[in-house]
Amino acid sequence: MDQSLLYRSLLRVSVVVTAFILVFQSGLIDERTAVVFEDATLNLSAMVVGATASVEPTQINLITAELTKQQQLLASREDTIAAREIELGLATGATSNNTATTTYLLAAVLLIQLILLLLNYLLDYLRSKERPGVQSVNP
Repeated sequence: MDQSLLYRSLLRVSVVVTAFILVFQSGLIDERTAVVFEDATLNLSAMVVGATASVEPTQINLITAELTKQQQLLASREDTIAAREIELGLATGATSNNTATTTYLLAAVLLIQLILLLLNYLLDYLRSKERPGVQSVNP
């Protein structure tokens, strides 16, 4: 198989795949697809490495530990409320901004791929015009 044909085939496939991802990520087909991409992004960015250490208990350490537990409880409640707001469509803050940014990036990648595809066809056409005696063989 000719390298040019292989390159064009790969470029066409990548354009189609990027276009499908863009359509589903932007939520044009169904709003649930945009939420799936947001959840996947949040799950990937939420992985944290933890470490623990033990300290001799004192009055200050006990108060600090109690405050930390309360803060963790409040944070988990906030996360639950935020997830519920997102589910109900009430929160339009960071996740919609994240979705818009991702949509613009995917659109830019798709545009670059389309430009490369058109440039490839244009250069092949110009090369075939320069050598009129050479015929390409298509399998």
